[in-house]
Amino acid sequence: METKAHIPYLQPGDLVKIVSPAKGIEPALVFAAKEFLEEQGFQVELGEFCVGKYNYFSGTDEERTKDFQDALDNPEVKAIICARGGYGCVRIVDLLNWAAFIRGPKWIVGFSDVTVFHQRIQQYGFPSIHATMPLNYKSNSSESLQTLIDSMTGKLEQITIPGNELNIRGEAKGRLLGGNLSILYSLIGTDDQPDYNGSILFIEDLAEQLYHIDRMFYTLQKSGIINQIKGLIVGGFTDLKDTENPFGKTYEQVILDHCSYRNFPIVFDFPAGHIDDNRALILGREVTLKVGTGEVSLGF
Repeated sequence: METKAHIPYLQPGDLVKIVSPAKGIEPALVFAAKEFLEEQGFQVELGEFCVGKYNYFSGTDEERTKDFQDALDNPEVKAIICARGGYGCVRIVDLLNWAAFIRGPKWIVGFSDVTVFHQRIQQYGFPSIHATMPLNYKSNSSESLQTLIDSMTGKLEQITIPGNELNIRGEAKGRLLGGNLSILYSLIGTDDQPDYNGSILFIEDLAEQLYHIDRMFYTLQKSGIINQIKGLIVGGFTDLKDTENPFGKTYEQVILDHCSYRNFPIVFDFPAGHIDDNRALILGREVTLKVGTGEVSLGF
């Protein structure tokens, strides 16, 4: 689905709400994030169960749903910031009523497991923000935090980085889709798989086995997604694991092998994902990707 009119950007004094739709989080990290966002000029409200604890999660499915639903339904809330990922978003995405969001869309911000929500939002034709979360504010680069604020306030125009010798040069334009590869893979063939045709795909992942990456790319290939995209942006692939008998390829080689029959630009080491320099991306936005010998740029 094509992206509809953009969501209103945040203005000073606007209300943002922090919720925890997945794994529980240390309260101090949420309170520090609240202070940071207030310093940027926003009003900040915490979900009732934002710093709660229920086994692995911040609350029961019903409690986490209530927090997210309250934020979706409150017209005063202009952005919903997810406190962290982990696991849990898929357990509540179908419990939510998205009608108020569709009538009055607002920015939903996060990455990792929050990819579930990004995928759902693509079904409704709105953009969302793949960016750092309160769990990581203290450890992230200044660029991560600045692009987070810039993406919410309409100031994010372009990200430029040095080239990588493994990159495949070229230029492409398309709708930016993607997020965490494991989540994208888990949603292929479901009602939350977006239309990848003509898109530029962004992927990142954490703590995966190398052969798992190969398996996920076989699924991207066999489902036709690799044939549909116009460019590939590879973010952080960190803490990867190998088997006792080595798989025999790096993750970069796996990706290049699966895309070898396609002629589109590929960029590696893009600063987004489970890394300290996790810069914001506006998913659902039409972007221009330019991959040159010495420089890569992504324009929004």
